[in-house]
Amino acid sequence: MESKQNPISLIYQDYPIGPLGIAADGDSICAVFFKGMRSFPGAVNQFTPLLEQARRELDEYFSGTRREFDLPLSLYGTPFQKSVWRELLRIPYGRTVTYGELAERIGNPKACRAVGMANNRNPVVIIVPCHRVIGADGSLTGYAGGLDVKQKLLELERRTLSDVRGML
Repeated sequence: MESKQNPISLIYQDYPIGPLGIAADGDSICAVFFKGMRSFPGAVNQFTPLLEQARRELDEYFSGTRREFDLPLSLYGTPFQKSVWRELLRIPYGRTVTYGELAERIGNPKACRAVGMANNRNPVVIIVPCHRVIGADGSLTGYAGGLDVKQKLLELERRTLSDVRGML
């Protein structure tokens, strides 16, 4: 018996860093991407309850009221890529780690470059926070949306944490 795959539902939403595409493959978010960086032939451009939830959670993230996402994810990639993406999800809001630290965390300390490539292939930007990975010298390196966007995301998180500390 042949299984019928759910069509991809797709929306675009404007955010302070520019328009993002958000895609779902039924019951899971399968992509968050910078407009023009991915395509989904045959995708249906429509709001679904899940895409509305993702849009709302991203709005909350950009307003500084959300630090973690509560979305089901479908992360399609190699076992190595998935191990990197799972570890990215463990980086606390407002914190950064180096590619080397991330490689150590997945048990492969010499895989810094491969970790960087897995970061580059992250299908769900922001939600899987690849922007929190920096160079060994503390510099900002590689980001699909550009280094200016990476810097804005990190500044948003640091500013939000600073605002909360100032209220205590």
